[in-house]
Amino acid sequence: MRWVVGWSSTTSGTVQQRAAPSGAYGDHDDFDAPTVHPVGAQLLWGDPAPLWAVGDWRPDEVRVVQLDPLTRLAVLGRCGAGDEQLRAGLVAARGGALRHLTAWPGSYTAVAQVGRRTTVVGDLAGARPVFHTAWAGGTAYATAALPLADLIEAQLDIGHLAALLACPDSPEALADGTPYKGVRRVPPGHALVLRDGARDIVGYEPTASLAVSAAQLPPDKAVEDIRNALVAAVRTRLAAPRHAPDPGFSGLDPGPVPGMGPAHRRAARGGPAPGVGADLSGGSASATLALLAAGLPGLPGTPLGHGTGGGRLLAVTFNDLVTDDSRVRQAELERAHAIAANPRLRHIVVAAGEEALPYADLAGGPLTDEPGPSLITAERHRHRLAAGGADHLVGHGARQVLDAHPARLADLLMDRRRRHLLRPVSALARADRASAQALVIPFTVYRAARRLARTSYREGLEAAAGQLRATAFPVVDDTPGPALPAGVGGAVDASLAALTWCRPGPAARWLTGEALAEVSVRLQAAAVRPQGLAQRPGERRAAAALARHAADHRILEQAAEVRSQRLHAPFLDNEVVRACRSLPEALRVQPGARAAVLRAVLAGAGVRDLPPGWGATSHAAHAAAVRAGLRASAGPLLELFEAPLLADAGLVEARVVRAALHGAANGRALPLDGLAELVSTEVWLRRLLARRGTCWTGSAAPRQRAVAGGVAPGPPL
Repeated sequence: MRWVVGWSSTTSGTVQQRAAPSGAYGDHDDFDAPTVHPVGAQLLWGDPAPLWAVGDWRPDEVRVVQLDPLTRLAVLGRCGAGDEQLRAGLVAARGGALRHLTAWPGSYTAVAQVGRRTTVVGDLAGARPVFHTAWAGGTAYATAALPLADLIEAQLDIGHLAALLACPDSPEALADGTPYKGVRRVPPGHALVLRDGARDIVGYEPTASLAVSAAQLPPDKAVEDIRNALVAAVRTRLAAPRHAPDPGFSGLDPGPVPGMGPAHRRAARGGPAPGVGADLSGGSASATLALLAAGLPGLPGTPLGHGTGGGRLLAVTFNDLVTDDSRVRQAELERAHAIAANPRLRHIVVAAGEEALPYADLAGGPLTDEPGPSLITAERHRHRLAAGGADHLVGHGARQVLDAHPARLADLLMDRRRRHLLRPVSALARADRASAQALVIPFTVYRAARRLARTSYREGLEAAAGQLRATAFPVVDDTPGPALPAGVGGAVDASLAALTWCRPGPAARWLTGEALAEVSVRLQAAAVRPQGLAQRPGERRAAAALARHAADHRILEQAAEVRSQRLHAPFLDNEVVRACRSLPEALRVQPGARAAVLRAVLAGAGVRDLPPGWGATSHAAHAAAVRAGLRASAGPLLELFEAPLLADAGLVEARVVRAALHGAANGRALPLDGLAELVSTEVWLRRLLARRGTCWTGSAAPRQRAVAGGVAPGPPL
């Protein structure tokens, strides 16, 4: 795990913590005040507001520019700006224009120090968050929550875990909290500004009025902006120096093995291939990135002219041999093979059995910064990524930035654009196989959208709080039942449930009444809290869904990390998110909008020959894999919840969760996403309480790790 940490303290604090000079870690005889610094860190600048980079950062991922001794900028991550652009951004930030620090291609964290003011800028999606906590008379900040929890010896925040399970997509329930008491999160699209230890949270994006809809770009111009942003994002990754894996970290090559080439032996050892790779699943998002990376014009030092350092782009396709839906899997493989016919792509198919199903190998795996549903699929992703490149492109986030959240239908009604609802509601009627109700569905969806458009933000939160208190969820038992029928009411029911300001998550039905009551109180407090500039329901729900997905992608990076490899998700870059937000809502809500937009992006880049069925969704295949993983891991999962820590914390009843796991493994129609959240949170708690050591050292370092004392038995809510 890589992170950035620093602090700003008042000169009149009772205990002035000091940073050790560069190269002098462990030798603090020259300092009168106690010292503390992170383990294994490199100091970027020292007092009065020190900054460190911790972890296995590559040399080209850490850049510092300086105008004078007290005006400097650190950019960590993959940034496409040159040194002169960084200096210009620092000059703009000195005058308060923070948005300039977020307008470069790539994914990075920017920290600017201007005199006594330190500014830490987060991203728009939330894939590179910023955390802060009060410490030593000032404020400490980091791009990871666990180091700050170690610094202040924080306890678990059980109320936040309850909110994370009950309303994972609701920023009102989660607020700015983290699983650690006292550690706070900066919202996406905001920056943390520190001055002598005092902190302020400021937004850097322009806001639009609720009364008057923002001016919308023509569709052609919006698609052109998306294409330019994606090309710049991919080019930034390709223009970076190439990195080869360290051959010593995974042992020596065993030499010739019958039936295994060098690439297969390397993948078996668990190391990535040198150069750039990309996912190629046959879907629209990953295929777009792979084709853009393979077809970009030549860059300096790339003789073959496609920016991958003189070699073909490595395209990796995952082939699940266990799930029953062979038709969907075969169609994806055929599309991937057709796309990989491009001579600039080198195609690898990674076959996997039960060892790569969801819920496999939950006993192993690293400790992540926070819990997330991706923990249950980490081994599945690691199996694929081990065959990828040292820099690997993935299509995560495309659905969240391009697709229309169902609540955007209410936004169209607020703008009096009723005719644009015709095609999406008609598509919902066609998607539902219950043909007898097909004529009623458009009117039902329209009424739900109109009701949301006429419901105020406060009324929506109060209704969600009342729903949590009522606990009107279906009773869960362990009686085996029929398999979930595919497509029956799924799309329509999901859209109707999403047409609200706030709603309980899929795991809420298994929480205790005390936990739900705690989350209900949080929603009630948020409902009466003064709001700044209000947002439309669709816009707010879409932003919350993007933040949730970006946070889980960050957890996936940590849980499925392959040493010497970097995952790149260009769809979560600031400039790509901005370009996608400019897409007109009337175009966004149309059926197949994401595939159409990405097809136009590729056409503008010169790629027009796409296989039939390109852009088809893979929800059914994912659900089949999750259910197969539940069946294969039913025994270990039931053992995991014999005496769960979640029950000790008062969040669930072990008997109820075991009944749900048993029923889902036998094919009962239960929300699989909710079970994934419960299992991943329990696994994360066990890994957290089993860890040893701390992130800090020095004469004033914390004497015990975070979450000292563990989870106390009994409901603490």
